[in-house]
Amino acid sequence: MINMYEVSETNEMIEHENLDVRTITLGISLLDCIDSDLEELNRKIYDKITETAKDLVSVGRDIEKEFGIPIVNKRISVTPIALVGGAACKSPEDFVTIAKTLDRAADKVGVNFIGGYSALVSKGMTKSDENLIRSIPQALAQTERICSSVNVGSTKTGINMDAVRLCGEIVKATAEETKERDSLGCAKLVIFCNAPDDNPFMAGAFLGVTESDAVINVGVSGPGVVKKALEKVRGKGFEELCETIKKTAFKVTRVGQLVAGEASQRLGIPFGIVDLSLAPTPAIGDSVAEILEEIGLVRVGAPGTTAALAMLNDQVKKGGVMASSYVGGLSGAFIPVSEDQGMIDAVHAGSLTLEKLEAMTCVCSVGLDMIAIPGHTSAATLSGIIADEMAIGMVNQKTTAVRLIPVIGKDVGDTAEFGGLLGYAPIMPVNEFRCDAFVSRKGRIPAPIHSFKN
Repeated sequence: MINMYEVSETNEMIEHENLDVRTITLGISLLDCIDSDLEELNRKIYDKITETAKDLVSVGRDIEKEFGIPIVNKRISVTPIALVGGAACKSPEDFVTIAKTLDRAADKVGVNFIGGYSALVSKGMTKSDENLIRSIPQALAQTERICSSVNVGSTKTGINMDAVRLCGEIVKATAEETKERDSLGCAKLVIFCNAPDDNPFMAGAFLGVTESDAVINVGVSGPGVVKKALEKVRGKGFEELCETIKKTAFKVTRVGQLVAGEASQRLGIPFGIVDLSLAPTPAIGDSVAEILEEIGLVRVGAPGTTAALAMLNDQVKKGGVMASSYVGGLSGAFIPVSEDQGMIDAVHAGSLTLEKLEAMTCVCSVGLDMIAIPGHTSAATLSGIIADEMAIGMVNQKTTAVRLIPVIGKDVGDTAEFGGLLGYAPIMPVNEFRCDAFVSRKGRIPAPIHSFKN
């Protein structure tokens, strides 16, 4: 039975505390589009996406109007294109034609982003995988809505260092290709360890091969709601603090479950998961950093930050898991620098460094996210940072990711402007000591011993 107090409480969250559903993401399998003829492959991909997703945006808007719940983004994720294009694409340029087709299809149906321009190479690379990865700079420079990801490691297989080395070069090349726009292309490229098959959040979304033909996944937001709730328990003990986070996460996730169920029913497409992540936005008061400061830190990055984030992450999961029939994706608290005003302020204040962010990624759901660094940073250094983050994910049996933006022509003290949901970011310093000899070693870093569970 609907309780009127709960209705007014939810309205309050929406109106004053930045509660929203970050995304409805429609996963579409393209495996049935595979063809050895490139032209035919592109036609099939375009037709499949435009037909399956034709009502996604309108249904999303209807749900927004009827329930009064803002849905910030409507998105599509597809089967990793390295798999789909393998038979037809003989060069990186061939893959770029698919990127343009995906972009046209996304434009046609009106979605904000389409993810899945991806390769899964945690153990080794096929020629198709390599061609797709090498096509990424051009693909992201010549499209508007495409998001790309590469999974280079997992707990079961270790880290593919050949892929890590190549990805460092690709991030650098993508920055160069989009240097006129503050290297914006890198904001749409993420390197993963243990990438999930059902992630609704960009830039890492793709539809894994274990998924059905089409599926609805929803990602919630709501850091502002958690922050507001914690204001009421200032000075209280950890028990009360944790209880408050759990209860609030439950309410936020419940909204996501409602939207997911409605979208699934109206589109006639099965519901997959709700991602429990607290995803910040550049809006004032919608910040994960501010939650950590409300817990008791003068600035995020201060001693105690990693412990506070670990607690927050755990309580969000404990509260959220009760509110949805199926949870998945990344699930936890996001710490993207450019998309979180509190993180930006902390960098300006000098309390937050790249190394501290890396420590924080040991206990949260993603990794080094939306971090602008000097444009002169070498490809080898980028690969070293990627390798560090992949190792954290591999050893801790969790998803970690890297979305670094070496902003060409800018250095520490400058600011990069990305606009919209991606926000802006101060350029952060990077350790100047080199690791070229390490990343130039060929082969794989072996999986940790605890991966051997068969």
